[in-house]
Amino acid sequence: MARSDLFDVKKQLTFYGAYHNHPVNIAIHTVFVPAILWSSLVMSSRLPVPSFFPDIHVVFNKYFAFDFDWPALWVIANLAYYYMLEPTAALLYAPEMILIGLSAAAFSRQPDGFKTALAVHVASWLFQFLGHGVAEHRSPALLDNILGALVLAPFFVHLEILFLLGYKPALRDSINQSIEAELVKIKAAEAASKQKKAQ
Repeated sequence: MARSDLFDVKKQLTFYGAYHNHPVNIAIHTVFVPAILWSSLVMSSRLPVPSFFPDIHVVFNKYFAFDFDWPALWVIANLAYYYMLEPTAALLYAPEMILIGLSAAAFSRQPDGFKTALAVHVASWLFQFLGHGVAEHRSPALLDNILGALVLAPFFVHLEILFLLGYKPALRDSINQSIEAELVKIKAAEAASKQKKAQ
């Protein structure tokens, strides 16, 4: 993928949308992608941080806290990337992602925080694989582009909700058209592959 494509919201969401086109699969991802993000942040809070990281730890209450660590940097970096893709949608998503990050930081302090997050993480992935296998009938995007899938997933879910609420219909229609065209290519390639194997 060309470097310029990394900042092209239409191309990025066409890639992701081609793997998430069935309504049932989209609904599953709407629920479990945020759960995967949250549980990932909880678990990765155990990663050691370099000594040059600022020693910032703030506990707002038992539900929200902030630590300057790898999960915090992940949230900041992803929000910056989303802003480059689609600024208005990124600003609308920022409060949700910040709250996910703050709640994950607080939960990671719980005695069984890691175990609970791991259980949520595994269950969420199982539901997503089920959605792909039963509804979508194709492998998840992460098998073709793991970083792109993991980074784009929360923002794609957020945009799906915004589109349902009437956000930028021209962009929504353009992305949907690109996804349909991509699905036609994928189905043609799969048909050709099956025909070749049958020969």
